[in-house]
Amino acid sequence: MPTDYLDQLPHARHAAIRSRREENRGLLASAQKGVVRFREPFESVAHLRARALDLGGDVVRIGAADELDTEARQTVLRALRAFMPWRKGPFAVFGVDIDAEWRSQRKWQRLLPVLPDLAGKVVADIGSNNGYYLFRMAHHRPRLAIGFEPYLQHYFAFQTLNQLAGLANLHTELMGVEEVGLFANCFDVVFLMGIVYHRVSPIDSLREVRRAMRPGGTLIVESQAIPGDEPVALFPEKTYAKVPGTYFVPTGACLVNWMKRAGFREVELFASHPMSSEEQRRTDWMTFESYADFMDPADPSRTVEGYPAPWRVFARGRNP
Repeated sequence: MPTDYLDQLPHARHAAIRSRREENRGLLASAQKGVVRFREPFESVAHLRARALDLGGDVVRIGAADELDTEARQTVLRALRAFMPWRKGPFAVFGVDIDAEWRSQRKWQRLLPVLPDLAGKVVADIGSNNGYYLFRMAHHRPRLAIGFEPYLQHYFAFQTLNQLAGLANLHTELMGVEEVGLFANCFDVVFLMGIVYHRVSPIDSLREVRRAMRPGGTLIVESQAIPGDEPVALFPEKTYAKVPGTYFVPTGACLVNWMKRAGFREVELFASHPMSSEEQRRTDWMTFESYADFMDPADPSRTVEGYPAPWRVFARGRNP
């Protein structure tokens, strides 16, 4: 049996984490329809392992088409289609090209100029989805990269991809940001991307993240935002861009203040840009509504609710 990576994290709350894992293990082994729906495709490719692996480019490449015969490749295709809609990507898996809703390589490219040295570090990706960014991090040789992903669809998608890739330093826990504090004083670098505006109390969430970080560690936050220079946040009445779980949508200046109030130092914005259908759109792998459907068709500078159209802002800070 492989060594539990928790043995490398002496300050983590081992008993609480293992108790939570045990609860999750019961769920993952259950006969609930919503679990079996994603567990079965994961199990259908458990016997396969990729020989080729390329994590250095915009497309995460796991395996090559000529590694499998036609029947095995069709099994992989069926398994991957079972995890639709694919939100993050792109991936190429044994020659199966996954064009996800988000062109996530663009976000990663914006991070690269300020990316800390990940070699030998312990890294967290909170809200890791199907693991696209974990695989991009793996190219930089972290000692451990741990994703926090509470949704079964995305959890099993990552488990399937990494089962094929066989990367022993990548892991995902079926947990959310509210549980990251169990990993006290563990992480050298934390990525909190696309999460903070979904939290009822963003400062409390940032404080919880800080508790999980080592002194001197780096936090990188990416958030949906509204344009403007004032330190304010939009609080939508019901939905923002049709998303009901959106609470505070900050300006960049507001996000900086949140991070400072949560205890981070040397906080700075390093990128911002307006959203567009060039970055988030429908594809054959995500056939539901996407960015264009969330905007006012008569005025693309406004959402369908009449709010300012979204930007994305990027900030980083240091845990003192």
